Amino acid sequence: MTQHFSWPAEPLVEKNLFRQRGPAAQSLPDFAGLRPCLPVPVLPQNPSWEAVYWKAWESLWHNQIDLARESQRSLETAATTGRTVNMGQSAFLTNLSGYIPGPFKFVGLLDRFYAAQHETGFICREVTAETSEASCQPFDPNSTGPNLLAWAEWRAFRLAGDKERVAAVFPALMAYHRWCRDNRTWRNGLYWTTGYASDLVNQPRVPEGRYHHRHWAWIDACAQAVLNCTVLERMALLLEAPEMATEVATERDRLIRVINDDMWNSELNFYQDVAPDGVFSPLKSIAAYWALLDAKLVPTDRLTPFIQHLRDTWSFRTEFALPTLSADSEAYNARTGNGWRGAVWPHLTYMVQRGLNVAEHFPLAHKLALNHVDMVSRLHASTGKFWQNYLPEDLGPAEPMTEDVIGLTPAAIIPMVLEFVLGFSVDWPLRQIIWRRCLPQEQAYGVRNLPLGDEGTIDLLGDEDTIQVRTDAPVTLVVYDDKEVFQTAVPAGEFALSLK
Repeated sequence: MTQHFSWPAEPLVEKNLFRQRGPAAQSLPDFAGLRPCLPVPVLPQNPSWEAVYWKAWESLWHNQIDLARESQRSLETAATTGRTVNMGQSAFLTNLSGYIPGPFKFVGLLDRFYAAQHETGFICREVTAETSEASCQPFDPNSTGPNLLAWAEWRAFRLAGDKERVAAVFPALMAYHRWCRDNRTWRNGLYWTTGYASDLVNQPRVPEGRYHHRHWAWIDACAQAVLNCTVLERMALLLEAPEMATEVATERDRLIRVINDDMWNSELNFYQDVAPDGVFSPLKSIAAYWALLDAKLVPTDRLTPFIQHLRDTWSFRTEFALPTLSADSEAYNARTGNGWRGAVWPHLTYMVQRGLNVAEHFPLAHKLALNHVDMVSRLHASTGKFWQNYLPEDLGPAEPMTEDVIGLTPAAIIPMVLEFVLGFSVDWPLRQIIWRRCLPQEQAYGVRNLPLGDEGTIDLLGDEDTIQVRTDAPVTLVVYDDKEVFQTAVPAGEFALSLK
């Protein structure tokens, strides 16, 4: 009789209730009914940006409704379309969760991945839209990643404050992290991925690395693992699980040391992929900027030169920012973008802005957002479409010229307008709103209907002298204005705050 080896089960998977019940059934509300509930940007000096913001919501919602209808139709007919849903893309889409009030939970898009978790903790990077079945075998090098699920869930928690959701997803996330640590690391505990699994498919960072790790350490996978450890530690502390908090904190601290010892190219002042013999990749990839998302990863003395690459026109500061490869990389393609060899992908530009904010370089994030929203707005006005990617040095879609039918571009533009053009940041568990005011203040600008968890909304409109506030719940308001900072407790109601 032939005996088959069975990999040991991860005990935490038994606590993953999504495997038993499957993704929660949710019907997407009609956009006409949803729109009055969404945040309203007020940009009197830039009406075209307001317009592209609403076009982004409309496009994103129609894409999601189409996917939901296709999935339901396939289930009802017992047919399989073969359409799959991508883990990394879904994580970026759910960045909008806290901006959608009401019973519909956009972060629930991730439930299908938890439902498909193996007993070992493995989660496939692609599952079928209809049945949440995994499309890859675990030990295919391309089978999983990028590991952004915990990052997306924590973002949803900070915007909406749903602790019950954190408690529900934590066992699956912790089990998945342990699987990745056991099966996606090598020397010194550094992580590997592939071009395909990293979602930067044709970027030649690693020779012949599109579908294989080639025994390199990959900077995005390593930085994402650090970020994952930090988020899981925060979740564990929130849920009073100190042993698991210590487990991931210990790994994070060790990873930070090894990344800074082995993956920092001091000649270029840049983090890069590293070959088995210690040689650095010849390219500078936007993948390195995942390092900014964790406040402890980049040492203080390296932060300024690392970020300087985002300012230098011969590096990442092309006319339309940010290219996926630096302009001084040999494989950079300015003429067509050629996928991830220079094209501008909005969700990755937004990722860098998030990292700059963590690194307390908000003014640069703001400038990049102005550049990017203006570019996408102008091209949408001329073509009527959102594109998957854009040219770095000319106004136009990059190759392959593909309309965005997933929603990644709209899902980047929406928070980019709210967070980095207007400057709003919501931390609802702390009942705190931060407003970094960088736009000209001759005319009042701001936001209406910004959700406050499930406790209502807030309106904030300000010119150079006064901020008008209307809020359904008490909040702490922190305002950064002309290098001044003030903080005040605002009760529910309507108020005028003087800035004089």
